[in-house]
Amino acid sequence: MPKIDPNLRYLEVCETAVRAAGKVVLDWVDRFRPRQKRAPNDLVTQADLAAQETITRILQEAFPDHLVVGEESPPGHDPGAGEGFRWIIDPLDGTTNFVHGVPHYAVSLALERQGEVLVGAVFDPNADECYTAVRGHGAALDGQPITVSEVRALPEALAAFGFPYNITSHSPDLRLFLETGPRCQSVRRTGSAALNLSYLAAGRFDLYWSYSTHVWDIAAGVLLVTEAGGVVTAPDGGPLHLDSGRFLAAATPELHAQLLELAGRVGE
Repeated sequence: MPKIDPNLRYLEVCETAVRAAGKVVLDWVDRFRPRQKRAPNDLVTQADLAAQETITRILQEAFPDHLVVGEESPPGHDPGAGEGFRWIIDPLDGTTNFVHGVPHYAVSLALERQGEVLVGAVFDPNADECYTAVRGHGAALDGQPITVSEVRALPEALAAFGFPYNITSHSPDLRLFLETGPRCQSVRRTGSAALNLSYLAAGRFDLYWSYSTHVWDIAAGVLLVTEAGGVVTAPDGGPLHLDSGRFLAAATPELHAQLLELAGRVGE
């Protein structure tokens, strides 16, 4: 009897959790009170908290020995013994959009073990789109395989980027935008790192960079991009360390090389 990849079971629970959390998020539309976290434009709502509680409950019921951490976890809150497994939750990526009624936000969830992301899912509750990936099994959108675009040159590329909460004129994100933007076909700032990476994996965007994300923003999305055939590295071209939150992502090696050259001019 063929051996079943346990990652497929992890993905099943992962997708169940993000879809359930997405329903919770939509249930909170028009009846939440935002509050500030670290900066005036760094917000949290009851929707964030309720969605994370939903995901945590589903994960702990399915895998009681796994570590569960998330953007809205209290400091030092590490439920589960771990056994080397870490579930990484962003219950509402794009909270500022959510607060302002902009329908561009998502739920993101990934499972990591010993620094390697095994499965990931990003769910857009407004579009009812679920992006999924399993290491070694490719990426999918609502169960259908997806791949990155074949764009190889900046003038043909639709680029996405993000800015930090406390942006200054010296922020590397901004300086790289000034270098890259005029060379691209066009640029987009959406307010959701998880959806930016999902769109890159699906061939909608061609490149994306950020120097200011957190691990919960990108853990699932980075797996989506790499499993869809894209390239993701640290800004210096070395291996990406998820917890650093600093990366360059592109659909093709040729496009990534051009972005990397511009990033080298900007520095960090």
